[in-house]
Amino acid sequence: MRILNKRQVKELVLYSPQHIARLEKAGQFPLRVQLGPNRVGWVEDEILAWLEERLANR
Repeated sequence: MRILNKRQVKELVLYSPQHIARLEKAGQFPLRVQLGPNRVGWVEDEILAWLEERLANR
């Protein structure tokens, strides 16, 4: 399992951090993992599965 930081997620999905946060809040994007008091990350497999779902629905 690999954890991605905000920059890596932004590069994969091509959304701004603000838009990613809005999608998370709406339940339309994988939720972040709190790694420490000031650090978050996303599970790479969940992000890739989310992208694959978008590709399948096009």
